[in-house]
Amino acid sequence: MQPLIDQGVLAEGEVIPPNETGGKPATKLWFSKDARPICAVLLLHDRVSACLVSLEGEVYAQHAANFPKNLTHPSDAFRIISTCVEETIASAKPILGIGVAVAGMINTETGTIVTVSLGPFLDGLPLEAELHKRFGVTVCVDRDTRALLVGDRWFGQGRGRRNFASVHIGETLGGALYLDGHLYRGPAGAGGEIGHTTVDVKGRICQCGRRGCWETIASSKWLTDEAKARRLPQPHSLDVSRLLTLANDNIPGARELLCDYAFNISVGLANLQQFMAPNFIVIHGDIVRGEAPYFI
Repeated sequence: MQPLIDQGVLAEGEVIPPNETGGKPATKLWFSKDARPICAVLLLHDRVSACLVSLEGEVYAQHAANFPKNLTHPSDAFRIISTCVEETIASAKPILGIGVAVAGMINTETGTIVTVSLGPFLDGLPLEAELHKRFGVTVCVDRDTRALLVGDRWFGQGRGRRNFASVHIGETLGGALYLDGHLYRGPAGAGGEIGHTTVDVKGRICQCGRRGCWETIASSKWLTDEAKARRLPQPHSLDVSRLLTLANDNIPGARELLCDYAFNISVGLANLQQFMAPNFIVIHGDIVRGEAPYFI
């Protein structure tokens, strides 16, 4: 920890006296208020967003850009990404580094994007190396769900836990694992593909090419597709919050769809618990709009 204190990343706080068993007093450590900020980037298949943020989470500046629909080459995508980063940090003192959360598969050994669903123009982009070359700072590129878990670990419901999982349910379904005090990535970042565990061997074809992935029955896309098939009103704009309203208003088919969706989600969560035993799962995404009635 001393090197991080010397670099001004961490700061010492109050001294904690030893307990009745003796030992040396402990000193609390936390992120320094004077530490250089970082540039945090979220990279989706159609958009890049960046913000300048303190190590304690205070946002100083934000910028975003959409990818043109006719984009075909990684180098064109990188120009848009780097411009977004440059605009975000323009007014800042020197930054500590750049962290990129990508909604896709990442080779974490090289910081290269392997594939992004619906965004093939990003496939193969050596993003970590290119950003380091462009801005001359430390760069970390990882999957968005693992970045989300790190947020839970430091600032959310996972703080202080040695084992837990984070699951994000949206257009796609992904998750990450924190096991025995460490973020689990797997070989070259290939681990933790929770959304592509098989829950129905005769199920729908997933966008990954396999059949019956958990994502095919528990994503928001499944929900809107089923709402259309079951003739619920305005199916394409349906989310969990509105589905609850429809169910409470006794709209035909709404309560049945609500129960089916909850069951589909619980199947994957049960598999996750049985296989990895995180014993605590933090859920993110549209599903949390259901609030307490949905989780009872």
